[in-house]
Amino acid sequence: MMKYILLIAILIAGCKKDNYEKPTSVLTGRVVYNKEALGLRSNGVQLELWQHGFELFTKIPVYVAQDGTFSASLFDGTYKLVLRQGNGPWKNNTDSLDVTVQGTTNVDVTVQPYFILKNTTFTKNTTNITAVVTVESVNTGLPLESVSLYVGNTDIVDQVNNAGSVTVVPDISAPVTLSVTSSAPFARVGVKTAGVAELVYSQVEKLQ
Repeated sequence: MMKYILLIAILIAGCKKDNYEKPTSVLTGRVVYNKEALGLRSNGVQLELWQHGFELFTKIPVYVAQDGTFSASLFDGTYKLVLRQGNGPWKNNTDSLDVTVQGTTNVDVTVQPYFILKNTTFTKNTTNITAVVTVESVNTGLPLESVSLYVGNTDIVDQVNNAGSVTVVPDISAPVTLSVTSSAPFARVGVKTAGVAELVYSQVEKLQ
C-alpha cells in the first residue's frame, strides 16, 4: 500500500512541475561600441541579469554570441543587467542597466573596449589567407599585446576554435597585414589587450 501511495505522490509532484509557467518573453540585444556590435569569442563573454522581489535572488547568466548579440527567455518584469567584472575585452564598468521586459524587448549594452578593428579585408588563394586590418586605440589604460588572424573550418572562429592562426606584435600606426598558410573557408582577426583574457574580433567572414 505504501508503494502505491508513494507512486501517486511522485505523479502528483511531477504534474505540478510540468504545470509550472514557462517564460514567454524574450530579451534580445547587442554589446556595442559607437552603436556597432563588437565581435567576441563565442560564449566567452557572459552578462548577468538580476531580478529583485523573489525569494531566490540569483543571477541569470546570459552568454554573448560571437557577433556581439545575446538573447534570453524571461518572465515579464524589471531586471538589472550587469557586466561581469574582468570578463570582457573592455574597461570595467560597475554600473547596471535597468531593463523592463515585456514581450520582445531589445537593448544595447554600451562598453568601452581598449582597441577596436576597422576596415578588415581578407584575400585567399590556394595556399594562403591574408588579412589587412586597421587597429584603433580607444582607451589608453592598457597597452596592446598582439593582433592575430584566425581561420576555421566552421563559422565559429576564435582563439579557442580555429584550424590555424598567426599572431604578431604590430606597429598599429599603419594597417596591419597577417598571413597564414591554410585553405580554411572562414576567417577573422582578433586584437588582444595586455592583461585581458578576451579579444575584440572582426566579424567572421566566409572566404571565396
